[in-house]
Amino acid sequence: MNVVQETWNWFGTPGSWTGATGIWARVGEHLAYSGLVLGIAAVISIPLGLWLGHTRRGGNLVIGIAGALRSLPTLGLLTLFALWIGIGLTAPVLALVILAVAPMLANAYTAVAAVDPSVVDAARAQGLKEWQILTQVEIPNAVPVLFSGIRNAALQVVATVTVMAYIDLGGLGRFLIDGLAVRDYSRMVASMLLAAVLALVIDGVLAFIQRLLTSPGLVKEES
Repeated sequence: MNVVQETWNWFGTPGSWTGATGIWARVGEHLAYSGLVLGIAAVISIPLGLWLGHTRRGGNLVIGIAGALRSLPTLGLLTLFALWIGIGLTAPVLALVILAVAPMLANAYTAVAAVDPSVVDAARAQGLKEWQILTQVEIPNAVPVLFSGIRNAALQVVATVTVMAYIDLGGLGRFLIDGLAVRDYSRMVASMLLAAVLALVIDGVLAFIQRLLTSPGLVKEES
């Protein structure tokens, strides 16, 4: 029996889906970890990126920081933080937040900085304050690019949260680590398939939210 058939049989086994170590439980853990990481990264990077984009300052610094963060190996950071802080949830969350901050920060800055200056000048001429220009003019026009960064970060985080299992935490990576320990390759393949499908589903949900938040005029321009 080949790995494909074994993986199919594993998915077809009722015990694979239920219980504290079943698929549904692991998916729930994976989503919880991913949501925590993305939430922290969004709070850190999006307000900062939006404000810097509004002021049109620090562009080279933002791009440089984002590029540097992207180049850092997540597993290496996880190991470093685990040795420094200790085994637990904090170390992998810090490593993954660094991974997620890069695309969110870069896209938040670019999204606002790329808004047509004539539109911003017209808003100032009408007497809008800076925070009103940002929230009422720039952010609505920046939604597609802003969400592109959020979706990019979400895909990276959901795919990489599997490293949580490296330090004995849960999530879909648990199937990979546990399968490797007993050479159960069907479980390892299932882990990768489940993570990929979950990432695509989350990306689809975020794309739908992006569509809802994007003004009709911008949707027509994109199409």
